[in-house]
Amino acid sequence: MNPLRSVASSASSSLRANIRPRVLATPTTLARAGPSASRIVFQRGFADSPKSQPGQEQPQSQSPLQPDIERQRRLRDQANVGPFTWKAATLFIATGIGLYFYFESEKKAVLEKRQAELASKSIGKPQIGGPFKLNRHDGGEFTEKDLLGNWTLIYFGFTHCPDICPEELDKMGDAIEIIDKKAVTIGSGDGNSNKNGVLPLFISVDPARDTLPQLKKYIKEFHPRMIGLVGDYEAVKKTCKMYRVYFSTPPDATATDDYLVDHSIFFYLMDPLGQFVDAFGKATTADQVAEKVLDSMKKWEAAGGNAAAGV
Repeated sequence: MNPLRSVASSASSSLRANIRPRVLATPTTLARAGPSASRIVFQRGFADSPKSQPGQEQPQSQSPLQPDIERQRRLRDQANVGPFTWKAATLFIATGIGLYFYFESEKKAVLEKRQAELASKSIGKPQIGGPFKLNRHDGGEFTEKDLLGNWTLIYFGFTHCPDICPEELDKMGDAIEIIDKKAVTIGSGDGNSNKNGVLPLFISVDPARDTLPQLKKYIKEFHPRMIGLVGDYEAVKKTCKMYRVYFSTPPDATATDDYLVDHSIFFYLMDPLGQFVDAFGKATTADQVAEKVLDSMKKWEAAGGNAAAGV
């Protein structure tokens, strides 16, 4: 054999031996290689993997961050839903019921306290009453000073009134009779503000027709202590303004004119200082009027009566 050909053949065989495994490792050459080469590549690629026994499952690999991810997921679920249990639900319901009754009791206590404060506080009274001067049915003048020292019931009306005025004056007389029977137990001595009885006043808002003789005849039908008062139109108008009374008598009316007068239909209770206490409308009964007057008298006497007031 030619020595030169022998050397070249040896070198070519050595080169093929070094290159062949690397070429077989590629996917392209793997298809061209035989079964033995394929087995070699498989063994080289998984040489470091543990060999599995027949019928034994391989354990799945777990990321080092997996426990933290699971913990965060559980915390997120608890935050969204909450740790609901029957014990927690029972505690929640019991707490809600307790808070409801607590706030209801506090609300009731606040309302009772407010009512007590209002009852004990002196509430401002409307400005009803003031200076006036009118003529009495039995002669002489009557002013606001004649109210001092007496409990007074005042009604504004007119003698030609067909029904409302007589009804209200009858009610006033009945209330005074009830008061006279019960007021003997209220107060004593100089402090008793009812020793002369409640004073009933009838003030006419129809000066054109209600003369003094007409008033005298009219009030006899109601109560023996009743006093009838009237004046000229301006004096009546001023008195009505002081007592916040509405009336519609024409200022230029004459005694021969035929007209009806619209006016306020309640009467006032004034205390021995001539100050407003209460007003009674058509719906108020004689018993209710008497009860209110007697209650006011008791409070007045408890505070010292006329003696303490200096009247």
